[in-house]
Amino acid sequence: MSSGTRTLLSEVVGYVFLALAVVWSINNIETIKAAAVKLGFGKLANTTATGRQHQQRNTANAAHRALGYVELAADNYGHYRARIDVNGRTIDAMVDTGATLVAMSHRDARRAGIRVAPSDYTGRVRTANGIARVAPVMLSRVRLGDIVVRNVRGLVSEPGKLDGTLLGMSFLGKLSRFEIRSGRLILQE
Repeated sequence: MSSGTRTLLSEVVGYVFLALAVVWSINNIETIKAAAVKLGFGKLANTTATGRQHQQRNTANAAHRALGYVELAADNYGHYRARIDVNGRTIDAMVDTGATLVAMSHRDARRAGIRVAPSDYTGRVRTANGIARVAPVMLSRVRLGDIVVRNVRGLVSEPGKLDGTLLGMSFLGKLSRFEIRSGRLILQE
């Protein structure tokens, strides 16, 4: 086989592999976008949808919103964060399926109008900052977007032991569904 034939053959094989890679990428775009979000390329992954896909998604979301539907995008670390209302007061929270209850920092609890006395700290939990004493509380109303859940069990950590609020299973478990699809967390009342 001449060197010209070999060169032509290697170019053809290269183009075939390139075409296969493009076809695979098109067929697996949702998987690629989800991986991009997990690797910290969330903005890039969210911009790959066409205008038509955005229009379809927005139309579907508008229909779901009436049903108590919320969709959250992952941040650059793969966490789902949201502004929630606890007893009518707005605080920031991170959705955490590993948290049994809604776990609030002492500061966020005060912001939500929840006052606990030193004698209320009757439990102990392990946090990223070590063992913390916690006070069990009942949250009369927790709202995330159009979703409202009443009588949600929670806890308040002692001052300085928990940064922020974790929206745990005592809230999530009262929803009809929550799932992660294409790097987005979907919650429905």
